[in-house]
Amino acid sequence: MARVLIPLPDTGFDVTEVSVPWRMLTDEGHRVIFATEKKGVKPAADPLLLTGVIFGALGAADEAKTFYGQMCEDNEFKAPMSWTELRTEDFDALLLPGGHAPGMRQYLGSTTLHQFITAFWATGRPVGAICHGVITISRAKTSDGFSVLHGVKTTCLPKYIERFAFYLTFWKLGRYYRTYPAYVEDEVRAVLASAEDFHRGPVNLGKRGTAENHDATFIVEDGRYVSARWPGDAYLFAERFMARLPKVDNE
Repeated sequence: MARVLIPLPDTGFDVTEVSVPWRMLTDEGHRVIFATEKKGVKPAADPLLLTGVIFGALGAADEAKTFYGQMCEDNEFKAPMSWTELRTEDFDALLLPGGHAPGMRQYLGSTTLHQFITAFWATGRPVGAICHGVITISRAKTSDGFSVLHGVKTTCLPKYIERFAFYLTFWKLGRYYRTYPAYVEDEVRAVLASAEDFHRGPVNLGKRGTAENHDATFIVEDGRYVSARWPGDAYLFAERFMARLPKVDNE
C-alpha cells in the first residue's frame, strides 16, 4: 500500500492530529513513516493534551489518547528519519499535522521542511494539512516566490478558535495558545491568490467529529490536497486523505 510521510517536531505536536490519521492509515495497511529534525529522535506530543490543558479539560479525547499510546510503540515512530535525508521519490503522500505548543516552531519554521514540501508538491502526489500544519505548507515557496498554496483552496485553524482558546487560558498559561504573534488564519490567507480560496467553515466552539459521525466536521478538498481546521476534524480529514492514496502495494 502507500508510504505516507508525517514530519514532526521533537515535542509539542497535537495528539489527535497525528494519532488518528496514523491509526486509520495503518489499519488500512498503509505504511506511515515519521521524520524529525535529527534521525532517531523519538518525538513526543504536547503533554497538556494528554492530561487536560486546564482543569482537565481541552485535551485530546480518550480514543485519540489510546491511539497515541499505541503509536508510541510503533517502530517507525520510535526511530524516525531525519528531515535532511527525505527524498520525494520515497513517499506516496505527505501529511502535515499541527499543534500550537512552543515546540511546534521547530517544525513550522524549518526551511529544510519547506524546501522538501515544495519539491513534494511538484510531484502532484497527495498532500494533507490540518490546523497549524497548514502554516508549514503555506511557507513552502515555489521558484517564483509564491507559496505552493497560491491558487489553491484551503482551510486552517480559524482565528475565532485560536482567539477563544487564548482568552480562555491566558490567565494561567500565558501565550500557550498563540504560537506566533500572527493568527494562523491571517498568515495562511496572506499567501493565497484570492480571498475566495480560504474557507473558514461553520462556527464550532468545541463539538468534535468521530469515526462514525462527521456532522461537526469541516474539511476542504482541492484536487490532491486536503485540509482541515482542528483536531475535531481529524477523522474525516484522514478518511478523505486516504481516499487519494494509491492502491498498489509499494513494499
